Amino acid sequence: DVWCNLAQALQQLYYDPDMTQKSMAQKWLTQAQASQQAWHFSWALLSPDKVPEIQFFGASTLHTKITLHWSNLTPEQRESLRSQLIARVIQFACGPKMVLTRLSVALASLILHALLDSWPTAVPDLLQAFQSGDGAAEGAARYLALLEIIAVLPEELQSRSHPMERRAQLQGALAQEWSSLCPILHQVLCQDGSEGRVKEQVLRCVASWFALDVDMCKSEDLLEDCFALLKEPQLFDTAVETIVSALSQPDCQRYADTLLKMIPLVLGLQEQLKRAVEDRDMETSHGICRIAVALAETHCKTLLEKVAHWQGFQALVSMILSCTSIPGHYPVDETSSSLTLTFWYTLQDDISSLEMEKQTLYLRIYRPVYFQLVDVLLLKAHFPSEQDYTSWSSDDKEQFRTYRVDISDTLMYVYELLGPELLRNLYDKLGALLTDKTLSSSWQDIEAMLFGFQSVAETVDISYSDVIPGLIGLIPLITANNVQLAETIMLTIGSLAEWLADHSLMLPGILRVVLQALSSADLSVATVSTLKRLCRECRHDLRPHADNILAASQDSLIKRIHKSTQSMWLMQALGYLLSALPDEEVPEKLLPLLSPYIQQLETLTNQTPDPSSKLSVVHVLGLLSGLFSTLDLNKRGEASEVGGAGRTQPRPSNPVVVVLQQVFPLIQTLLSKWLKETEVVGTELISHCEDIPAVREVLQEDGTLLLQTLLEAISGQAPGGLLEHVAEVLFSLSRRCPSLLLAQLREALLPNGFPSILLRPQQKDRFCQQVLR
Repeated sequence: DVWCNLAQALQQLYYDPDMTQKSMAQKWLTQAQASQQAWHFSWALLSPDKVPEIQFFGASTLHTKITLHWSNLTPEQRESLRSQLIARVIQFACGPKMVLTRLSVALASLILHALLDSWPTAVPDLLQAFQSGDGAAEGAARYLALLEIIAVLPEELQSRSHPMERRAQLQGALAQEWSSLCPILHQVLCQDGSEGRVKEQVLRCVASWFALDVDMCKSEDLLEDCFALLKEPQLFDTAVETIVSALSQPDCQRYADTLLKMIPLVLGLQEQLKRAVEDRDMETSHGICRIAVALAETHCKTLLEKVAHWQGFQALVSMILSCTSIPGHYPVDETSSSLTLTFWYTLQDDISSLEMEKQTLYLRIYRPVYFQLVDVLLLKAHFPSEQDYTSWSSDDKEQFRTYRVDISDTLMYVYELLGPELLRNLYDKLGALLTDKTLSSSWQDIEAMLFGFQSVAETVDISYSDVIPGLIGLIPLITANNVQLAETIMLTIGSLAEWLADHSLMLPGILRVVLQALSSADLSVATVSTLKRLCRECRHDLRPHADNILAASQDSLIKRIHKSTQSMWLMQALGYLLSALPDEEVPEKLLPLLSPYIQQLETLTNQTPDPSSKLSVVHVLGLLSGLFSTLDLNKRGEASEVGGAGRTQPRPSNPVVVVLQQVFPLIQTLLSKWLKETEVVGTELISHCEDIPAVREVLQEDGTLLLQTLLEAISGQAPGGLLEHVAEVLFSLSRRCPSLLLAQLREALLPNGFPSILLRPQQKDRFCQQVLR
């Protein structure tokens, strides 16, 4: 019996703790909803004597049937269904809410099916049907039910897939009804006696219908009502969402006059914003900032084009600047300033896209505003006190880091508008902070100025700037008694590496600052990356300082101050440095650098492979790999003259090859133990297979075993995290030892079922072609 099965399945779905039984019941009920009998049992499930969960399933079944099986109904059945459904919505007007909402969605689906042909008057008919009724309580409930249907109608259109043409027709038909809905919704919002929940539902309706691209001119009164409701705390959040939804519609530029009328409404929120900031009411300030940004950012170009109204838009821009400058540290004290950052990009871009006459006008107006913005952004980038910062959660610190990155990007972009004058202002302020004894400054003030410099210098060509020599001269004057300040000093120096390559006289003082910081583990990432950039860009000018750099680097490496990754970066830096030295100096500096690691390799060759020794092997080989990856003695790069004498003859021997030939017996022993570990094998060693006979010899003897290991890893027998290492080794073989690989790859793939029983010979051939091409 269907009714018995239905009751049992619903009982299991809602009340049985056994998830298997629930899953089986869900599957059976889904099949039941697709049956012809569902048209009948859905009404029975909506009986007043059923519990809300059962009624909800009945309403959901109706929605499913109407959405998917509408075409199965005759015109008479559709007419009857419409009448029944309206009656049931009215019946559930007083609740339960979840049943009412589901029935409203079902009715919305029915309207969308019938609107273009059999029921074009659906919206006015609903207005009439639900506005009649006896009793105040019943009338209010009917109104809420009507508002529920009106709200879900556009949402149902957006959530269902329709052919493009039909969707456009439905959207146009609904949009035409907006003119009749606006006065009714406006009336509800203006009535003093309207309940808060009724007003909230009206706000939801407005937001929903604006997604249909309705006529904004006809919505002006409603939008004013929405702004007025921002004064009611219980409706504030919903009013914000509604206004932002309305103002964020990109096609609203057609209604420029209406957008202009919105500016005074937004400006009228400034007093409320001021109070919220004073009261540390983050939710209210956040909501008002969202509204201001929605209008100004979405319609910036449209409002700029209205030159006659430039003062109103300027006031809106000033309001957004006040949002950017909300006091406190993001994200602990405030969450609003981040909302405004993209607006400043938009305003700058839109001004630059205007015709020249308008550009000239707006640049005269907004250049001073952008200079104010720079001051605001640098203030917002300030670190809190060390005591406060220590109390922040790791999530707060990460959000603040990301926020500073966003500020940095904004400053870089603003430089395109303000040009060298921006750097001049930063330099003057930094100089005053460091030299004017009458000014009281904190390390945060100095750090913020350097942060501004670094933000611009990192991506913009500042080679022509006349303030960089002064900045370089100021850096040694800074007492870096704080990790954040010291880190920013390092990153600023790194961003100036290319400039220093052309101004080598400034290098000695800067280099001392960097080498002193090399002994700090807290500054590891910033200091090592900066030294690497200096050694790469300024290698030929660093020759007189090579001994100092090598000594400081070796000291930090021996003391294991830096993690493996930073130690490898440091070796890369030394590779760049050694590449620029005279031929005869390289071996005498290279061997002392490598001696500790040669000794460590000797020790490791005598140890039984285990996880601990593997880490040591990977670390040491990673250091060698880092050094060899940048130690290029065959390419002189730019002119390598010292004291004006240039030499371009090739070097007689490669010290890298000499060193490798000395340590290769150790590496060969290690390889025999670790050949199955691609993390160990994947070093710069393979790149020298053509240079060093011993390397070529071991690859000829054990290359097939190495390839078998790599192929097994590729076929899924190694953790996914190792695949990048595997690929590096395989393509290094392809690039450096193609003749060896050609012979050994096909040999390794010959056995059937290797490296996987799923591979066919044609797939193996294709793989070989891809690797060897």
